[in-house]
Amino acid sequence: MPPRIMVVGAGRMGALRASDLAPLVDDLFIVNRSPEPARAVAREHGATAVPLAEALDVEVDAYVVATATAAHGDLLRELLPLGRPILCEKPIGATLGETEEIIEAARAHHCRIQVGFQRRFDPEFARARELVSAGEVGTLYSVRILSHDHLPSEPDFIASSGGIFRDLHVHDFDLVRWLTGSSIETVYATSAVRQFTRYADHDDADVTSIQLVTTSGVQVSVSGARHDPRGHDVRMEVFGSEDSLAAGLDAHTPLRPLGTPTVGPPTIGSDPWSGFVPRFREAFRREASAFVAHVRGEITNPSPPDAALESTRVAIACELSVQRGGPVTVAEVLGDHAPASPDGRGR
Repeated sequence: MPPRIMVVGAGRMGALRASDLAPLVDDLFIVNRSPEPARAVAREHGATAVPLAEALDVEVDAYVVATATAAHGDLLRELLPLGRPILCEKPIGATLGETEEIIEAARAHHCRIQVGFQRRFDPEFARARELVSAGEVGTLYSVRILSHDHLPSEPDFIASSGGIFRDLHVHDFDLVRWLTGSSIETVYATSAVRQFTRYADHDDADVTSIQLVTTSGVQVSVSGARHDPRGHDVRMEVFGSEDSLAAGLDAHTPLRPLGTPTVGPPTIGSDPWSGFVPRFREAFRREASAFVAHVRGEITNPSPPDAALESTRVAIACELSVQRGGPVTVAEVLGDHAPASPDGRGR
């Protein structure tokens, strides 16, 4: 039987989640701090708007947390004791400590949290992982990832985002661990403000360059940018002893080829993505379907909360690397900014 699901949040992500879940569930409920956005989303998708004060009184099978980032932790603390499965947009906690606290609470209440790492559901990224896992790429040599936003963030978002490593690059760090099947061991990160000084106002950056090495020895290069004048660009290249793969390289890739145009299919850059929602629209649909299947017990958790914990740990290691001006071992990160002391006890 299709489940009854409540979406908490009626902004851009809440509306997107409602759109994808509406065809998959029997009853869909929308909750928002301001009631009118909840009513508008509910009308559009045939759902029921519920006042915030009455939200916990409605009997549902699962929840989706799609509010502003800063509210995730408090909402999860309210929902976890109910023991229902939760799809939560990343992050599940603002800090490493809060993330660990929430994971422990989820275990105590036997509550399953699926983290919103939608890149796992992108068809081409998923196909790349299948080929790597099947051994068709051979020995995995290296991976190259680009994460470039189209338009720079608004100041209000920058102030609450947690910074480029925790906001943008956690997706890349999760992708690396998911693709390679091994943890990230060391990082060397640099960052800068090259164009938009609004990032400097919040001790953030608009460009990054990250070098990672996994515990299995795979070398990974990540390029990050908060602005790409041609469009939104998230893609990956995988190199191995038997094959080389490209995921996300097509007519939507916002590049201007300088070679001779080919005859046939649309050339690279002919129809660039305008933002992350159209870029990952199919991935979001597949993620919603997987969540419903997980709620029904048909599949195991496709994106468990430990993935969020480890990605946050790598993000903090990148912040430390920028501060130190050199490489950092991820195992050093025992707290939000607490690298281990030489005797391993932390500080």
